[in-house]
Amino acid sequence: MKPTPPSQASTPRRNINPCKHPRVQIVAREEDEEFVECLECGEIFESSEFKDMAIEDNSQATES
Repeated sequence: MKPTPPSQASTPRRNINPCKHPRVQIVAREEDEEFVECLECGEIFESSEFKDMAIEDNSQATES
């Protein structure tokens, strides 16, 4: 068995198409903030950022 060089083993593979976060779940709530986790890629972000992403996608689609 041939060992994998460290540079290849520790480098995460990037998806060519970035995740658009099609499925999210709420993971934490604070006073006036809510955090969600993408069930596809595992990224955690504020729900307001998720709403902004959706608005951006919709505006880009209408411009095309």
